[in-house]
Amino acid sequence: KLDGMYECILCACCSTSCPSYWWNSDKYLGPAVLMQAYRWIEDSRDDMTDKRLAELDDAFKLYRCHTIMNCTKVCPKHLNPGKAIAHIKKKLANA
Repeated sequence: KLDGMYECILCACCSTSCPSYWWNSDKYLGPAVLMQAYRWIEDSRDDMTDKRLAELDDAFKLYRCHTIMNCTKVCPKHLNPGKAIAHIKKKLANA
């Protein structure tokens, strides 16, 4: 279940390629951070999922992502932060 999430090397290529992060880096968490958040949200061994989701439910922290997908294009590990962000948004919508 965690395949494609724990391989992130925290290089931040995804965040530096993201226009939303360029203009809102003081408020928007960015793809690298949100990818790591999703890794913990999806981990069945973690019991802080609801708290993590509540912390992300914010107009800027999560919802500044406009699915431009530059983050996915530049990832040297071929991960998909855009998809992880979409899954977080979906989890919040279904909560």
